[in-house]
Amino acid sequence: MESFVSSLVFWVFATGLVAFSVLTVAGRSPVSSAMSLVATMIFVGGILITLQAYFLGMMQVMVYAGAVMVLFLFIIMLLNLDQESVRKKAWVKALSGVALCGGLFWILLGGLGLGQSRPLPPVPQGSDIRDLGRLLFTEYLLPFELTAVLLLVAIVGVILLCHQVRDRAAKKGGA
Repeated sequence: MESFVSSLVFWVFATGLVAFSVLTVAGRSPVSSAMSLVATMIFVGGILITLQAYFLGMMQVMVYAGAVMVLFLFIIMLLNLDQESVRKKAWVKALSGVALCGGLFWILLGGLGLGQSRPLPPVPQGSDIRDLGRLLFTEYLLPFELTAVLLLVAIVGVILLCHQVRDRAAKKGGA
């Protein structure tokens, strides 16, 4: 019975994850897409919790769904994205999405031989946040640092975009 309940909870989270992922891509406005992405992040956190990765699940919800997505929503609202400029290249985006989905589907079917599943390594007993931190700052230090640099570049890019928007608004208002 416990296995049935855990499977049911997993499939509820997985279905919600797929549904909100589709809504993120197919959203009519940037704000609705960002809100769908928030729900997607919450469902990912739920799946992590069902896998008994409680710390990662809570960090997923707090950091991504909480802090990062609120920042994205703030930026989207601050930039006041025009609907026409977003939809001008819709066919290019749709074609890119179809090509990406087709490639991922091909990989899942084993087209590259990557679709074969390998057994997961056993989880060591007594693993906790300390072990995760040790692993993160030793074996996975380079990806961790690259992620930090990527986020820093994104923040600087947003600041530059905001200044450009303010400069254009000031020129229109002053002219």
